[in-house]
Amino acid sequence: MDRVLVFLAFFMFNCIAQAQQPNILWVTIEDTSPHFIGCYGNADAKTPNIDRLSREGVKFTNAFANAPVCSPARTTIITGVLNEVLGTGNHRSKYPLPDKIKGFPSYLKKAGWYTSNNAKTDYSVGGARKMIRDSWNESSREAGWWKRTDGQPFFSVFNHMNSHQSRTMTNPYRWYRAMIYDSLSGEERIGEAAFEMPPHFNDSAEMRRYFARVYNAISLTDKEIGKLLDKLEKDGLKDDTIIFFYADHGEAIPRGKSGSAGIGYKVPMVVWFPDKYKELSPWPIGSETDELICFDDLAPTVLSLAGIKPPEYMTGRPFMGKYRKTPGKYVFTSRNRIDESPQLARSITDGRYMYTKVFQPQFPELEYQKYADVSDIVKQIRQDYSDNKLNKVQSEMMDSRNGSEYLYDMDNDPWKLHNLAKKPEYREKVFLLKEKLYQHILEVRDVMFLPEYTMDSISAEMTPFEYRLQKGYELKKILDQAFLCGERKKPEEILSGLESENRDVVYWSLMGIQSLREIDLSGVRHKIMEKMHSSYLPVRILAAAIAFERLGAKEKAASALRPLLKFDNDLVTLQMLQNVQYMKGGPEFFKDDLKAFVALRKQDKSFLNSVSVAETTLFMLGEGELYYDNMKKWMD
Repeated sequence: MDRVLVFLAFFMFNCIAQAQQPNILWVTIEDTSPHFIGCYGNADAKTPNIDRLSREGVKFTNAFANAPVCSPARTTIITGVLNEVLGTGNHRSKYPLPDKIKGFPSYLKKAGWYTSNNAKTDYSVGGARKMIRDSWNESSREAGWWKRTDGQPFFSVFNHMNSHQSRTMTNPYRWYRAMIYDSLSGEERIGEAAFEMPPHFNDSAEMRRYFARVYNAISLTDKEIGKLLDKLEKDGLKDDTIIFFYADHGEAIPRGKSGSAGIGYKVPMVVWFPDKYKELSPWPIGSETDELICFDDLAPTVLSLAGIKPPEYMTGRPFMGKYRKTPGKYVFTSRNRIDESPQLARSITDGRYMYTKVFQPQFPELEYQKYADVSDIVKQIRQDYSDNKLNKVQSEMMDSRNGSEYLYDMDNDPWKLHNLAKKPEYREKVFLLKEKLYQHILEVRDVMFLPEYTMDSISAEMTPFEYRLQKGYELKKILDQAFLCGERKKPEEILSGLESENRDVVYWSLMGIQSLREIDLSGVRHKIMEKMHSSYLPVRILAAAIAFERLGAKEKAASALRPLLKFDNDLVTLQMLQNVQYMKGGPEFFKDDLKAFVALRKQDKSFLNSVSVAETTLFMLGEGELYYDNMKKWMD
């Protein structure tokens, strides 16, 4: 009898404890910057539901995505760990994770919560199905809090897609009219003359026609958010639910999503508290906070609100709840390969200034990227550039980069138009932030400085997370060489890396040579020609590209590169084609090879990124039917 009473008391205690837990609702939207939300100061925006959450909740003015594209951002969100630690920075890569690193909702499930996801996952991890299964009671388009048991606390995520790049840019204009514009009433629509054009875009009738898509897609998304919040209230749950609103990264416009300049990182974020849980907010309701928030903070914060201690492996900090930690002084963000477009960049911000080091400045800011290039707005920008219709600010994203370091004052330059990195009065700020960034990369043992082919090879033996902790990963040597990229005053140091016994230092030495076309290569010609036959394929590709473009050895370089079109690892072929695409004379020289490659590999989805590079390159040469027409058919 006593055992029965003890069991009943324990059962009642757990029921009461569960009933006292707040429900947590995540309302996430795609591809949106604070610039386009009413409560962040845009009087042209029509976002009444988001604005109301802000008035009644807490608005964050310094919230940052860790990456400017969805899958690496969502990987950090679900794990609470930065991509440079996991090796998950390249868009939709599939490298394994250690068993100890889990999707954070699995901890809530274990504690008795109902977890649902409606419905996007898009995690850059191997074994994603297991992570989804372990994390969510249900992950589908029908998932929601309504399937939990009575009194069971829930954590529910709803991902709203209508602000996605496909809606604002890449789907055909007629699709946008039918699916976005016609879904809004006259009062909910934003006209083509009813907003201020971002200054880095040409303010023309054509551009306004395309850019109005951004405002109307966000207006429709806000309308959907209103319907979701109405359902929460009708179900009698709003008074027991903490609501998070945020975007998965910055706006899907040129220089935003996929960019390394900073617009792609800053996101709108609001947290709304019901009266009974207002004491869980460290800030007054109806206020705003400039506390620094990064996406790796989200997982530990939700666990903290649920009374669960976040695991030690998480790189983020809880900014609310039982285990709240004081904010750090900096947030670190990263840009790696996105689709077929190459770029490695690292940024640091103190909330006011953002410093960025671009490690591959040989590529322009607006890189070729099939998914974005198919859009009317990017085609218009490229055409206006060709026709000399753009001013200096508007042309910069198309021009060759003038350096590898960027410093922006985000308070006074929200569009990040004025690079302060070379101004004498900001020398100390650049030095400080650069040093802090360097130390952060070393401290977390950033594994993304390895070529992607190497990451893939490593993953057959161990996880990138584990490899980065090995003594054999000589990160400081690699990093010291990588930081020389774009440094015009240090040609000797760049070239000296060719003598290193570390193959990845050699790789970054060659990358440094690519980044500075004015470097005199006469003294290292033989060394580069020798590297063109390296068994380490990432080095061979860079050496051959340099030999082709700058050493007058086109035929020898081509003989080293052509076999890689038939290589059995797509990441090798991808790197080879990326170099062909950007090297002077490369696209025309390899035109017939590219046509044959596209014809051979078109039906093999495992070669998607490589085919995209080849198609983009052919489009540059006037082979439009292999690019835009096929892409339009796929979208329709």
